[in-house]
Amino acid sequence: MRRLRGRNGPLTKESFLTMTSAAALIAASVTIAAPARADDAVNQRWIDSEFQPSTLSKADQMKELQWFAKAAEPFKGMEINVVSETITTHEYESRTLAKAFTEITGIKVKHDLIQEGDVVEKLQTQMQSGKNVYDGWINDSDLIGTHVRYGQTVILSDYMTGEGKDVTNPQLDVNDFIGKSFTTGPDGKLYQLPDQQFANLYWFRYDWFSNPEYKAKFKAKYGYELGVPVNWSAYEDIAEFFTNDIKEINGVKVYGHMDYGKKDPSLGWRFTDAWLSMAGNGDKGIPNGLPVDEWGIRMDGCRPVGSSVERGGDTNGPAAVYSITKYLDWMKKYAPPQAQGMTFSEAGPVPAQGNIAQQIFWYTAFTADMVKPGIPVVNADGTPKWRMAPSPHGSYWKEGMKLGYQDAGSATLLKSTPPDRRKAAWLYLQFINSKTVSLKKSHVGLTFVRESDIWDKSFTERAPKLGGLIEFYRSPARVQWTPTGNNVPDYPKLAQLWWQNIGDASSGAKTPQAAMDALAAAQDSVLERLEKSGVQKECGPKLNKKETAEFWFAKAEKDKTIAPQRKLANEKPKGETVDYDALIKSWPATPPKRAEAK
Repeated sequence: MRRLRGRNGPLTKESFLTMTSAAALIAASVTIAAPARADDAVNQRWIDSEFQPSTLSKADQMKELQWFAKAAEPFKGMEINVVSETITTHEYESRTLAKAFTEITGIKVKHDLIQEGDVVEKLQTQMQSGKNVYDGWINDSDLIGTHVRYGQTVILSDYMTGEGKDVTNPQLDVNDFIGKSFTTGPDGKLYQLPDQQFANLYWFRYDWFSNPEYKAKFKAKYGYELGVPVNWSAYEDIAEFFTNDIKEINGVKVYGHMDYGKKDPSLGWRFTDAWLSMAGNGDKGIPNGLPVDEWGIRMDGCRPVGSSVERGGDTNGPAAVYSITKYLDWMKKYAPPQAQGMTFSEAGPVPAQGNIAQQIFWYTAFTADMVKPGIPVVNADGTPKWRMAPSPHGSYWKEGMKLGYQDAGSATLLKSTPPDRRKAAWLYLQFINSKTVSLKKSHVGLTFVRESDIWDKSFTERAPKLGGLIEFYRSPARVQWTPTGNNVPDYPKLAQLWWQNIGDASSGAKTPQAAMDALAAAQDSVLERLEKSGVQKECGPKLNKKETAEFWFAKAEKDKTIAPQRKLANEKPKGETVDYDALIKSWPATPPKRAEAK
């Protein structure tokens, strides 16, 4: 989650993704009245009318719902409060699944939908005051490092086998959740249960890239095939080609790139969501680089020890500066002129208008809006003219590094919630991710959390109309897209620094180097304050003493790690592409044995 504030209050990535009117910014909630009793007829009605398709048979769905009804008996009539930010998946939970849960269990549910920044503020209020604000929380796994260090979060691994064993679904199947590594702490224990997930990928006009005339012109100019770019050099060549060589298609001016650059809170996640790692910042390691992660924060065990290069970090190293330089160059040269002054919400709809050739940083949460019938980027038969593919990497990137970001909103319990209310909330949070309902929820929101859902035949059938979403989530490449990890000790405090400092580069007030120097210094300052407070104890920050950049470059080479890297003599190697159809065919066509659909 992001605690990001503008003049008019918190602004968030996820709220922008679904914002269609001013009403979407107003807190919403659904309160469901509990019936007198639940029986198999109620269960069957929900199974038949709403919970299809499912990876379970109807008989197994009935058994799972019967378990929920029985486990909920001690809590019938109780009203619990749950909160999440506003995206399509959570709207479905609040409006439909909460109602079903109430009818099946007799537990009333008030599932609030509020801005993501407000979720963080209320979460912090409960953690700091000890007063119960909500019984259950759905907040991003980006806060895993915060949850682990402050000790206010219920460790689910312990809870499910201890205090909460009687309300833990024996059919939950935690190993089926594709994002469980994102919500696992350094101690190997599960702190949060993934509830929704989406990635940022590469988006391109498949129909234009397949055009024989364009392919021939590109090959003649650059000496390699027009295709999905593997590296940033190819992305840049393609951007140049469509902007300045093709120029117009059917009388419409086209651009080889799309982005946004307004100094605004929404600029922050443009970079914290793994842009630096795509360039090659940090070290090898999944889900996050070690000893240096994609934010440029160096770790010593579980302790953050520095962000700036002079403390062993990489936030202002050559790879990070290269990432900002390319971002600015491409926007100036290849994006529509108005992109520089746009926010995330303003830039998001532009590719669907039909004049953008490719976008290197595109969220799969836009998929549903990109496949609507009748828009310029959808064919008459409902298939998309575009595709999504793995992101290209920058010249500093090495095999084994993280290559992109996945957002993973996750169910969270706090210790300050009364035990009975916590148990009732845990039942609800499991229910909305149970195999009985999760496949249908995945079709509604297109945000997957279960391997079994991804490989279900219903998505095999739907895949041709989703532009590569299913192929990506079934691919081995998926694991290189991960959320912010355990290295970030206080996400709310650190995340807000990014848009403020990088915004200075975007506006032209500072050079990329100066902006990243300021960001690195600001992050070190926060780490230093946390260290002095001692509040995070043995896993809190403990800053390295300052050394020269040469000291840390030499240390990385001696230790055979990567970050910080020296500046490359050539930051633009030869472009490299891959044929999209060949790429898709190279991925395994069969699911993991444990996740085979019926």
